[in-house]
Amino acid sequence: MNIPFNKPYLSGKEADYILEAVRSGQISGNGLFTKKCQHWFSTTYGFKKCLLTTSCTDALEMAALLIAIKPGDEVIVPSYTFVSSALAFVREGAVIKFADSRADHPGIDEEKIASLVTEKTKAIVVVHYAGVACDMDKIMEIARKYKLFVVEDAAQAIDSYYKGRPLGSIGHLGCFSFHETKNIQCGEGGMLLINDEQFYQRAEIIWEKGTNRTQFFRGEINKYGWVDMGSSFLPSDMLAAFLLAQAESIRQIQDRRKTIWQLYHRQLQPLADKGLFGFPVVPSYATNNAHMFYLVCESMDQRTGIIQQLKRHNILAVFHYLSLHRSAFMQQRIAPVELPNADRYSDNLLRLPLYYELSEAHIATICGIITKYLHQA
Repeated sequence: MNIPFNKPYLSGKEADYILEAVRSGQISGNGLFTKKCQHWFSTTYGFKKCLLTTSCTDALEMAALLIAIKPGDEVIVPSYTFVSSALAFVREGAVIKFADSRADHPGIDEEKIASLVTEKTKAIVVVHYAGVACDMDKIMEIARKYKLFVVEDAAQAIDSYYKGRPLGSIGHLGCFSFHETKNIQCGEGGMLLINDEQFYQRAEIIWEKGTNRTQFFRGEINKYGWVDMGSSFLPSDMLAAFLLAQAESIRQIQDRRKTIWQLYHRQLQPLADKGLFGFPVVPSYATNNAHMFYLVCESMDQRTGIIQQLKRHNILAVFHYLSLHRSAFMQQRIAPVELPNADRYSDNLLRLPLYYELSEAHIATICGIITKYLHQA
C-alpha cells in the first residue's frame, strides 16, 4: 500500500476546457476562461471583485502594492504561517511584527494584536489556518480603531465562512491559493479579492504590469500605457480553464473531503479523549472546509515517531510550518521574541493525508497504525 500526503483531484473536464481555450486562439492572461472563472467566483460567493493570479504569493504582493506599503511601515503577521504571508510586505520594505497563535488553534491570537500596534502600523495580515476563520469581528474592530488595513490570507480557506460570510471577503483585501495541495487547484494559481472599492481600478492596473490595458479592452479609453507600479500577475488562460473545471465540481469535492475529515475525527477520537494529542478546533463562528486534518502531538518526539511509523507502511504524513520568527532570514532582522504557541505548533503539529481518492480502507489503516503506535509507546 502506498498512500501519498496529497493527490490532486481531476474532475474530467480540465482537458476539455484547456483544449477549448487553445482552440479559441487566446491562451494568454485575461482571456475567455479567466473571465468565466472570475465570474463564477463572484456569482457563487458574492465576491465584489476578484482577479486571478499565478499564485497566492502574487495576490499578497498585489495587496502590499495596493495598500501602499512603504519602507518602515509595520505589518502585523502571525508567525505560524507560510513565508509569503510576510514576504510580500517585506519586499516593499515593511517591518514585520509577529503575533502568536491561539492556544486552541494555529490561527492568530486576536487578543495579542492590539498590543503590537504602534504609530507605524499599516496593516494586519490574518491567516485562516486549515480554512478555519479567525475572529474577524475582533480583528476588524481593531483595524477601525487604529485605521489599519486588513489583508486576509485565505490561501487554505476556499468555501469556508465566518458567521455566514465567505472568508476572503471581510477584510479590505483577500488572497486565495489554487496550488495543487488545495481543495480546488490548477497546479499553481491564486486569486485576489478586492473588497474595498477604492482599490478597484488600481488593482487592475497593478495586475496588468502597471498599465491601464484592462480599461482599454473594455473600451473605456482609446489607448493604454504605463501608469503605475505592477507586474505580470495574471495567469495563462489555460490555467483558468483548468481551474474553472475544478470550481464547477466544488460541491462534490467538498462533500468527499468533509466525509474523510469526519472519518479521521471519529476513528481517532478515543485517542484524543485520552489526551494523547490535540484535535483540530472549529469555533462556533467558523465552518470547516476540510482543507486538512491535523493532530497536535504531545511532543516533537511523538510526532517524529508517528511520521516514521507511517512511513514504514509507505504512508506520508508531514509536519507544517517553521515559525517565521525562528527562520534564518528573520532572526537576522528582528529582535528575539517569545511566541510559545506558534513554536508549539511548529514542533508538534502533524498533518495526515487528505485527498479526494483517499478510501475508507486507507483511513482505517492510517488510524490503526497511529493507534497501535501510541498504545505501544
